[in-house]
Amino acid sequence: MNSKIFDNKISQTIEKLSNPLSYKKVCHEHRIGEPLPSIINLGKIINLVREILFPGYFGNTSLRPNTTHHYMGVYVDELYELLSKEILAGMCFECLDEEANKFDKYNDKAKLNSLEFIEYLPEIRRQLVTDVEAIFLNDPAAKNIGEVIFAYPAIRAITNYRVAHKLLQLEVPLIPRFISELAHSETGIDIHPKAQIGESFTIDHGTGVVIGSTCILGNNVKIYQGVTLGAKSFPLDDNGNPIKGIPRHPIVEDDVVIYAGATILGRVTIGKGSIIGGNVWVTTNLPPNSIITQSRPKETIFTDGAGI
Repeated sequence: MNSKIFDNKISQTIEKLSNPLSYKKVCHEHRIGEPLPSIINLGKIINLVREILFPGYFGNTSLRPNTTHHYMGVYVDELYELLSKEILAGMCFECLDEEANKFDKYNDKAKLNSLEFIEYLPEIRRQLVTDVEAIFLNDPAAKNIGEVIFAYPAIRAITNYRVAHKLLQLEVPLIPRFISELAHSETGIDIHPKAQIGESFTIDHGTGVVIGSTCILGNNVKIYQGVTLGAKSFPLDDNGNPIKGIPRHPIVEDDVVIYAGATILGRVTIGKGSIIGGNVWVTTNLPPNSIITQSRPKETIFTDGAGI
């Protein structure tokens, strides 16, 4: 290619990309010195959390009595430092006060949030133990607890969810959503961190599962791959814009089983002990102990080639 033509094309492209009108809505003006959230560091945080919650599975922790305390101390210290920085970065990123010294404004709060999260880790572990046990008991193919922790994508996704959910409760901006999306990318399971999910939660296989932000799931709920717990509609305000934050996703009560490909939409309640069959579409409330399946199509009988 002629070098002059090449230079002209590159120059024209740079001009177009540099036009403020082209990036006005998708540009974040970053000030030098303010931290930016890092997907790489958030991945390190999740790996640390997994090793702290499941010692001996995701890192190099020795379970000998005389070394476990040392390893936990090292990991918790590292987690505190990494998480504090990422929480601070999220706060700085979302702050609209461009006159403020964002680092000074949020540094102490970020450290406090990190400490509060770490204090909650024993409770997250307790919740995850119920999830691991439920998955093991509900899957005949699972040979032992270790296999569930090591190899089942549900545990990775649920761990990220429980971590992100607690951070959201602490009013940490942006970071919880990043953490849930890390699990989504890794497992194909999309759980919004704002969803409320009880104990002994089971996801079998999991690929394509979607759980919306205002979902409420009780205890001992089991869902299979391809299940969607979503919104049916989005009410609009006077300006025609979707009204955000209102409850618009399902409530699933205790002991419900939802089979592969089922879709449940809107603020409906699925009663305790119900069974939702595969590829079923549900948009109305169901009383406790309901069983919903697809109707069986009528059979067509061919004889002597008739109907062919």
